[in-house]
Amino acid sequence: MTRTHISSISGAYMRATLSVVAAGLLALAASFVGLSPARAQQGKVAMLLPGSINDQSWNANGYRALVKLKENGVETAYSENVAPADHIEAMKDYARRGFNPVIGHSGRFLSAAQRVSPDFEKTHFIVGSGAAGFGKNVTAIDYDNAQMGYLMGVLAARLSKTGKVGAVSGLEGLPTIVGAIGGFRLGAKSVSPEIEVKVIYLKDMEDAASAKEAALALIAGGADVVHAKLNAGQIGIIQAAKEKGVFTSARSLAQVEAAPQNVLTAITEKWAEMYMAAVNDAQAGKLKPELVIYGYNAAGGSGAELRYTKDRELNPAVPPAVTAELEKVKKNFATGELKLNVTKQDARGGV
Repeated sequence: MTRTHISSISGAYMRATLSVVAAGLLALAASFVGLSPARAQQGKVAMLLPGSINDQSWNANGYRALVKLKENGVETAYSENVAPADHIEAMKDYARRGFNPVIGHSGRFLSAAQRVSPDFEKTHFIVGSGAAGFGKNVTAIDYDNAQMGYLMGVLAARLSKTGKVGAVSGLEGLPTIVGAIGGFRLGAKSVSPEIEVKVIYLKDMEDAASAKEAALALIAGGADVVHAKLNAGQIGIIQAAKEKGVFTSARSLAQVEAAPQNVLTAITEKWAEMYMAAVNDAQAGKLKPELVIYGYNAAGGSGAELRYTKDRELNPAVPPAVTAELEKVKKNFATGELKLNVTKQDARGGV
């Protein structure tokens, strides 16, 4: 069921009551490399999310970004668990109410933004993890999934003792998934061309039970490191890794804490910084209808980072030599010495 919230008020989608919050300064996060503090125009920002803000993964990351905007004086509203059939009407409703920009926190909202944007030319639509910009007022933003996937592939291959690793994801064929999973395979193969990389795709990014079953199947086949890019389903991967004593990855520090012995690191996505930058540019009239990618080679920063705790990047089980190798890969991304060309074949399901 779709849940719509205006600031801290919740209620049914079409009965939501608007609550006004004083608009003020929008200070860009100091950790966001290449961006300096700037003032924001008065305005209202709305976000649509495909799942629950309590998933400790994708949707929670988007919600935290919205909270950051609110803390900086921007009036906010959000709708969680927005079903595909409701994408268009939800975007239209926020645009009619004067929210600008309207953010769809998933590439799945790109089609709706493309449909709605011509009717609301003064409203900017931002699609998190979208594949491309569109028309005059649709911008997609994302971190470089291929770079982060590659790092995880290198890490998995170095930690594997069986020579078999696996990955689980949903939304097969979506450009961001191709980058993440294809990058993982390329990273693992860069360490050992003979390593077996098996990928299982699910129909649902939110289904923890199915994710756990997929992880258990990979583990039964010999995989001793199982990577994943899921939303609420990610916790199922972590549960399987904990039960079977293998390594895995996470998407938040909370997920690391669920199995600190088994999680190697979390890909923590800096959506607060990315959305704050995009909102500021939109209000300043500088946001272009294109795909904006943040990576180690981008002036705006990486957009994501590996984080095990607030104070360290990797599980203590990761040898210092592997840590050094990952740092070298990051530097090669930054200098352009290492450039990735990930294809759908790289992200294929199976072996």
